Order: sequence, then C-alpha cells, then structure tokens
Amino acid sequence: MDSFALLFLSFAGFAGFLMAFSLGANDVANSMASAVGAKAITVRQAVVIASVLNIVGAVFLGSHVTSTISNGIIHAGMIPDAKIIMIGMLASLLSAGLWVLVATFTGLPVSSTHSIIGSIIGFGIVAGGVDAIQWKTITYVILSWVVSPFFGALIAFLVFSQIRRSILYSKEVLAKARFWAPWWVGLTVTLVVLSFCYKTPYGKSLHLGLFHGIIIFIVSMGITILVSSYYLDKTMPKRSSPERSKHAIVESLFRRMQMGTACYVAVSQGANDVANAVAPVAAIYVIATTGSLGAKVDVPTWLLLMGGVGIALGIVLLGYKVMSTVGEKITKMNNTRGFAVAFSSATTVLMASNLGLPVSTTHAAVGSVVGVGLARGFAAVDFRVLGKIVLYWLLTLPIAAFTSIVIFYILRLLFL
Repeated sequence: MDSFALLFLSFAGFAGFLMAFSLGANDVANSMASAVGAKAITVRQAVVIASVLNIVGAVFLGSHVTSTISNGIIHAGMIPDAKIIMIGMLASLLSAGLWVLVATFTGLPVSSTHSIIGSIIGFGIVAGGVDAIQWKTITYVILSWVVSPFFGALIAFLVFSQIRRSILYSKEVLAKARFWAPWWVGLTVTLVVLSFCYKTPYGKSLHLGLFHGIIIFIVSMGITILVSSYYLDKTMPKRSSPERSKHAIVESLFRRMQMGTACYVAVSQGANDVANAVAPVAAIYVIATTGSLGAKVDVPTWLLLMGGVGIALGIVLLGYKVMSTVGEKITKMNNTRGFAVAFSSATTVLMASNLGLPVSTTHAAVGSVVGVGLARGFAAVDFRVLGKIVLYWLLTLPIAAFTSIVIFYILRLLFL
C-alpha cells in the first residue's frame, strides 16, 4: 500500500468515526427518548444502556457483507474512475457526519440515512452528471417524509387510545389491566422476535418466508400470553393501597414493557445503522488496495467494533440533547404513553419495510410521539418544536448534497 492510500485511509477512518459519533449522538433518541421522558429511566441510565446495546448490535448482529456506495443511489458505471468514487465516498461521510452533528447541537432529530443519501447525490451530480443519479430512489426518500411519521402517528394514536379507553378510564382499572396486559406483552415480545428475524442482518441471513413469520407469530403470542398471565396473576396486586394507586400499578406494568421495546430498538440500531458509517470506509479500503470496487464489500469485525464504539461515544457525550427534544419537548410522557411510542415506532419500521414502503426510524419515532400527543388533543403537542424538526428534515437532503459538493472539490484538489 503506497503512502497516498495510507493517508487517504487515515482520513476515511476519521470520517467514518465522525459519522458513527454523529449517528449515536442523534439517533439514540429513537430508542431511549420516550423512556427518559416518561421517567422510566434517567438520562445517565439511558446513555449507558443504549451505548452497550448499540455496540452489541453492531459487533454481533451487524452485517459483515454490505452494499457499497452505489446502492441504488448512483449509476456507478457512469463514474468509471475508482479514485473519484473513493474521494466521493469520503466527501459523503464527512458531509453527512457534519450535518447530523450540527442538528444534534441544536437538539433536533434528523435521519442519518437521508444525510448519507443527500451527500451521495451531491458528489454523484458533480462526478457523473445529473443522469448519474437514480432519481426513483430520491422519490422514495421524499415519500418517506410522509409515510414514516404518518404511520408512526396513526399506530401510536390507536395504541394509546385503546390503552386509555380499555384500562385507564375503566371502572375496574386493575382487572382490565390484568386482562389486557398479557396481550400487549405478547404483541411486544412477538414484535421484537419478528423484527430480529426479519430486520437484523443476522435474521435476514436465515431467509425466513411468510409462512415462517405466521408460525413465529402464533407460537410467540401463545407462549407469551400464557406466561405473562400466570406471572401477573401471582404478582400483580388485586387492589390498590394508600401507598400505591391503581394507575401507579398500571404505569409500573407498562414501564417494564416500554423498557423491553426500547432495549430492542437500541440493539437493532447498532445492527442496522452502523453500516452507514463503516461500509464506505470498507469500500474505500477495497479501492485503495485493489483499485476496483464490486457491488458488495466485506466489512471486518474490527470495523464494526469501531463503528459501534463511535456510536456509543456519541450517545454518551451528546445523546441527551436530541433525547430531551423527542422525549420531553414535543408532548408530555408517562409510561403508558412511552410504551405506545416505543411499540408504534418499532411496528412502523417493521411493517413498512416488509411492505416495501420507504421508512425512516427517526421520522417514525417522532411521528409516534406526535400521535400519542394528539390522542390527548391538539393542545398536548408543541407544534413550534415540531415545526423546527420538520424544517430540518426538509433541509437534510439539499444541505448534505451542497456540503458534499464543496468537500468533494476540496478533496479532489488535495488528492488528485
């Protein structure tokens, strides 16, 4: 490996770590914000739990073979120079990482995936022309701005409305909770199992079909409902006491379910999102060492670990900023509302992705928070904060693209 390749790889490693750091600092809100807002855990507990689980997801469940930078965004054949692609990927990493970091410092959640896509569009246009971009993909990205938050809000609205009507507003709160809770526990556990089987890189390697999914659903629901019904019958108080009201008992019950769902989302984030940071670095390494790039690239474990550590560091140092916005500033949270948010955002991602609809975890999480707020009326949602968030969503693609173009020209002057 010559000195140019070594120097370039050093820059790529820094850019990949920056992207992972920014991703952790911003996307942690998807998994832990509602739990913090509901006071199920403290901010310190949230960042520790999310950090550990993201590393676990990245190293043990992250994909070791991933798509390269083209990935349906650019026609790689229209940019034949491998060094130009290498410089473009570095520019894309730096651009996306910087934009997500800027959004984090303002406390606003943005999609790291959309940041990467916008950055790739920028370098693709200047390197291969407008025709080098697969504009159909961009249409799907724009569509996800509507699909993700809409379905997240709709499911959260329905879930929380059902919990409130069937349990919280019932005359027999504890009896209704004892009846309905096993069903929600069953749905939560089944959601986690199905998401693991169909959404994580390891689960996808099992190549499970629709029939397998139906069997998993029936078995998981049946076992979980039976076990949780037995457990609640033995442990849940039959009546309230001066020290503990009926609603406090119910909130405590949903707190545990909320944490289970939030922990799964954290593991899933590490498994799925680490590729945004490390796949371009792996691709740059392949180009630097072989001079060419295929449709797929191997991602070594040490690179997944680097991405996981970067994500964890971002969570620890800056995760509280976006967590505060999503968990506390859009609408007020408690454990039942927090459970509805966590359950709905995870359900939205699972359903939309399996139906082939474009989906953003960040947008689904924010939409779910809004849905829970709207279930209590328009006055329960701070639309001023929501407006700022939507503005940053709309700015993500153009700003990431423009920044990528500027960085691409600078890097081309330095390295070519």
